[in-house]
Amino acid sequence: MQSITIATRASELALWQANHIKAKIQKLYPDIEVKLNKIVSKGDKILDKPLALIGGKGHFTKELEDAMLNGEADMAVHSLKDLPTYMPDGLELVAITKRQDQRDIFLSHKYKSFKALPHGATVGTTSLRRQMQLHRLRPDIQTKELRGNINTRLKKLADGQYDAIVLAYIGLKRLKLHKDIPYTKKFDLVDMIPPMGQASLGIQIVSGDKFIEKIAKKLNHKNSYISAKLERDFIAKIGAGCSAPVACCATIDDDIVDMEVMIGLPSGEDIIYHKATELKSNCDRLGIQLASDCIVSGSQKLLEKAEQIIQKQQSPDRI
Repeated sequence: MQSITIATRASELALWQANHIKAKIQKLYPDIEVKLNKIVSKGDKILDKPLALIGGKGHFTKELEDAMLNGEADMAVHSLKDLPTYMPDGLELVAITKRQDQRDIFLSHKYKSFKALPHGATVGTTSLRRQMQLHRLRPDIQTKELRGNINTRLKKLADGQYDAIVLAYIGLKRLKLHKDIPYTKKFDLVDMIPPMGQASLGIQIVSGDKFIEKIAKKLNHKNSYISAKLERDFIAKIGAGCSAPVACCATIDDDIVDMEVMIGLPSGEDIIYHKATELKSNCDRLGIQLASDCIVSGSQKLLEKAEQIIQKQQSPDRI
């Protein structure tokens, strides 16, 4: 029997994602055996500092890519938002699954909504993108670093370490965890623009393997692939890493593509925002166009300033 090995992170959510793809492949090709190679990534090992300070790129993907390049896996399943735009030689991103609900969600054991939080409330989030937009909406709140897998983060909330936390809704939905929280409320996309690729899975393979490529492309969703390409083009052009305070979202409605992007400081200050609309038949350079608009508006200096602020916050001067 022919077999395929999928590289995956070992977290509960990553395993759900890998098993989801495994089931789809086995339904399409019942005579193929699908195995999982479970790997602990660098981002899963280092939990005592913010992602922005770990250094390098691909905190959750490099070990999976190495497994493919070393012949230990035929494909990898990634949360697309974690996959850097830089692709190592010998690997290709060939398929993107249908995008699900991209929204972030507010979670609390004490307060009904983000608006209902008291002045100075503490909100947990790992993401500089979320920090930027939360502070933009509520300059009075305090944000606090929140690392660990989903269950760890929810336990910290239940233990009272935070007044509220903000996570991606899709992860909670996939693991059926959102129903256990007393107060939940999704953010509107106009208030909380998602990151590149949120709520899609990226399927990466070894270049030149036509058999695996054929199987992976069966799982591709065309409009989700177009949206993700525009977002990844934008991120690549401005040179932002996965953990930078950057939001970008391309949506397709019939033949119309709308895309909006935001860059700023984690404090919610110095926001750069651009939006554009194009026909789907003519949208290929939309992400690059918006990146160029942001660069003209000063995005590069702003991203450098954001990095300096984060470094200084985590490495205070000795007294």
